[in-house]
Amino acid sequence: MIHKHFHYYLSHLRNDIPAGVVVFLVALPLCLGIALASGAPLFAGIITGIVGGVVVAWASGSQLSVSGPAAGLTVIVFNAIDKLGSFQVFLLSVVLAGGLQLLLGFLQAGVIGAYFPSAVIKGMLAAIGLILILKQIPHAVGYDADFEGDEAYVQADGHTTFSELAYSLEAISPGAVIVSTVAIGIMLLWETRLFKQNAVLSLIPGPLVAVLWGVAFNLLSQHFLPAFAIAKEHLVSLPEIQGVAGFFQQFTLPDFSQWANPEVYTVAVTIAIIASLETLLSLEAADKIDPLKRIAPTNRELKAQGLGNLLSGLIGGLPMTAVIVRSSANVNAGGRTKMACFIHGVLLLLSVMFITRYLNLIPLACLAAILLLTGYKLAKPKLFKEMYAKGASQIIPFVVTIVAILATDLLKGIAVGMVVGLYYVIRTNFQAAITLTQHGNNYLLRLHKDVSFLNKALLREYLNRVGENGYVIIDATRAQFIDQDILETIHDFVAAASDDNITVELKNLNGSSGLIPPKQAIPVGVL
Repeated sequence: MIHKHFHYYLSHLRNDIPAGVVVFLVALPLCLGIALASGAPLFAGIITGIVGGVVVAWASGSQLSVSGPAAGLTVIVFNAIDKLGSFQVFLLSVVLAGGLQLLLGFLQAGVIGAYFPSAVIKGMLAAIGLILILKQIPHAVGYDADFEGDEAYVQADGHTTFSELAYSLEAISPGAVIVSTVAIGIMLLWETRLFKQNAVLSLIPGPLVAVLWGVAFNLLSQHFLPAFAIAKEHLVSLPEIQGVAGFFQQFTLPDFSQWANPEVYTVAVTIAIIASLETLLSLEAADKIDPLKRIAPTNRELKAQGLGNLLSGLIGGLPMTAVIVRSSANVNAGGRTKMACFIHGVLLLLSVMFITRYLNLIPLACLAAILLLTGYKLAKPKLFKEMYAKGASQIIPFVVTIVAILATDLLKGIAVGMVVGLYYVIRTNFQAAITLTQHGNNYLLRLHKDVSFLNKALLREYLNRVGENGYVIIDATRAQFIDQDILETIHDFVAAASDDNITVELKNLNGSSGLIPPKQAIPVGVL
């Protein structure tokens, strides 16, 4: 583990500053869209993004994970606000959820993250990539004006991923298409060796140039080519705030008078559990795509998220999680340390205080172009070929996870993928726990490590293969645990072996060894 210090972060500033700018540009409309879809004040989404960047970035042990409002929680938040009666009461639930996450961190609950199969995590990343491509095409062609539901199959307006895509092709805006196409071209150009090796151009983020291009095109088209101008609803839309004082006036305090309301605690527990699971999934995924292959401490992450939610709830923000879309954008933009996440939080803070009027000139098509490239990098055809080459135990959970996430949402899709992945894990353990080797009429049945009742069916299958007049050795030397069901199955076999003139030799079966010739049953106590 690398010990991080001040000079470590300074040495990566060249990568982290451009990445922070890119993450800021990606996070800005998502914070607003998620707040809108949640039925909360728009500013609540911005507050969550700021807390995630400025506070959680340093409390977390992850160098690349980016926290903020999560699309996966929008339905829960919307229903909770409606059930509790007001946004202020809901904020109390967010504060309590943060406290519960802190407790989970201290109870070492983060260990759950180590049990997500690699194929499922890679499937989640590929699914997120495909979702970004499918969901951003409507933004790129100037049809879709909102970012709500951009991680779910069914959106708040009743449209699905594919129906939205179909409608977008019937309402293409020529200006938006030009902006997004050229923006993609600019970013691809910026990734070529010629631009990367240029001392000046390598310091300028390609996505920032793409955004400046979009703003310039739209301003010029309004004056010279009105037919190509992008409509106002397809531009970034930030609430106007007047300076520092205006920023603090946007804060909303929780309604602590509702502390005795049992519904508040029900919502808090729901948010804490789902936000923690989504965070651990995103953290595992971020570790997978970390170019420096660092492993983030999961328990520390739960504590960081708990602190973030506690603070977010106290000042009027939404519940937060580590978010894989923003984390992926961070990695693909070249981010190397948590400075990138911190810079994105600072830019969110400064932008809503001082430059909202300029940010509102940015076409959504520019931001869609950034996410389209991010999506492609997450779901490259090369990844599918690699998973296929690893066999059925990898490609099937991988594909099932992708399909399930695309058809439902992140958590449901992961649950389906986990079930399929667990099937292959159990099947592999069945084969590994008991092995049978045959040479002529001689058989060697070995028990390895832990042999549980789940292996009973396989044990019976192997014992049934022993032919008449056979000689079978049952060797438990390598077994650390043998379930009572397994012992009883072996006892039953030994007791009946004489009927087929089978000789059984036991080795270290619960400390017992010996030869059991035909016509001699083994006592239960020996086993």
